[in-house]
Amino acid sequence: MASSFKDENQFDTKPLWTLPTKLDFNNYAQAWTIAHLPRDAINSISVTLSSVVVIIAVGSAAAFALEVMVWKGRGGILLFLVGGLMVPGQLVLLPLFEIYYKVGVDNTLWPMIVTYIGEGLPLTVFLMAVYFRSVPRELFEACTMDGGGIFRCFFSVAVPLVRNGMLTVGMLMFFSVFNDLLVALTFNTEPSVSTIQVGLLNFDGQYGSVLYGPLLAAISIVIFAMLFLYLAINKQIMKGITSGAVKG
Repeated sequence: MASSFKDENQFDTKPLWTLPTKLDFNNYAQAWTIAHLPRDAINSISVTLSSVVVIIAVGSAAAFALEVMVWKGRGGILLFLVGGLMVPGQLVLLPLFEIYYKVGVDNTLWPMIVTYIGEGLPLTVFLMAVYFRSVPRELFEACTMDGGGIFRCFFSVAVPLVRNGMLTVGMLMFFSVFNDLLVALTFNTEPSVSTIQVGLLNFDGQYGSVLYGPLLAAISIVIFAMLFLYLAINKQIMKGITSGAVKG
């Protein structure tokens, strides 16, 4: 963070570990304009929230069906979904790019949203299945005996008991999607739909030189925004991490 207050002359003439001679807030002003942080932040938040909401909703429902409900073949399907974790994301980028181009949704936010949902669902199903496994089965049996159906047992019994786990998995997915660069850089070439991570690549000066001051200022803004978000919900995340580790 201290280096974000240096001017370009200090980066060129002094060692990297030296402190700035003065606080140059102009770097933050340039970071705000060169990287187009307001526009990119809106794109990043739109993509991240859309992806995370669908991932948690679909992943939690799928984990409930695979872990709590009893039906033939559920173990094989759960193993198949978890097997998606072993597929490298880079392996499917080129086929997905061709599909999005032929469909006509390239250079929009939709390719990123759909790709992030596909990448996040296997891990979400696996983690949420672990949380549902820690809920006593007697609670679901009591709900059924009281006349509750599948949806009643899910929304009235399961979701309240694992909401900390859902929040923890949601934050894991949030940081994973928000900090991703590869997918955002692959599917979009228009600056109007770039995310924050792509915007950080715009700090190139004349003849390929890097504007280190504004670049470090932009990175500091992003890091402190994420740190503030984490500290705001730190207690809920800790509860979610420990709740899935204890049976009953």
